[in-house]
Amino acid sequence: MWMICKKEWQQFFSSLTGYIALAVFLLINGLLLFVFPDSNILDFGYASLGSFFSLAPWVLLFLVPTITMRSLADEYKQGTFELLSTLPLKPSQIVWGKFFGALLIVVCALLPTIIYALSVQQLSITGGIDIGATAGSYIGLIFLGAVFTAVGICASSFTQNTVVAFIAGAFVCFLLYNGFDAISKLPVFNAGADYYIEMLGINFHYRSISRGVIDLRDLVYFISIIIFFLFITQRNLVRR
Repeated sequence: MWMICKKEWQQFFSSLTGYIALAVFLLINGLLLFVFPDSNILDFGYASLGSFFSLAPWVLLFLVPTITMRSLADEYKQGTFELLSTLPLKPSQIVWGKFFGALLIVVCALLPTIIYALSVQQLSITGGIDIGATAGSYIGLIFLGAVFTAVGICASSFTQNTVVAFIAGAFVCFLLYNGFDAISKLPVFNAGADYYIEMLGINFHYRSISRGVIDLRDLVYFISIIIFFLFITQRNLVRR
């Protein structure tokens, strides 16, 4: 499994595209956080990374499918999947190896953003940032990235076209993140069902962890979604 993980890592950084994707992710977040007027934390007057943690999931929604779109689609297209299937590895080991390889790249993209927290902490005159909420928000971002990674790999397992894999992955990630929130706001669900529908979405559980409280229900939700999409991916590999 770790051999597949290493291969995924090397494949992503074997071309300039991988470095550009990470650079664009950090550049967009930096501009939103310190330059653009509507989200510039320097104009807020208090030390908070709330705008970053609100906008980062939307940037991840496009970054993660970019990372995962080649995971299995390229294997099909280049004919290396047959070679991969001859290795003494179970389909589950291949899937989890791909998953951890892509997730490691996502974590590496998030690590430099800690500089934002350190910068805001140093710029703060009194108090500083809420360490608990910030740590919880980073944990939420990692779980969010893990779910998006599982969805992206699952989308890549259905096709040999990387563009189709990217679009499908980004679309499903958008539905999981914001779709249930939008549905819960429909007037027909105002009688009380809106809360339970909202609970089905990623955003509800991401906001819950971002408060700095790690609830077991949120962890079970994220892990269940990850296992569900990786199971579908595994079934696709077995069928092929």
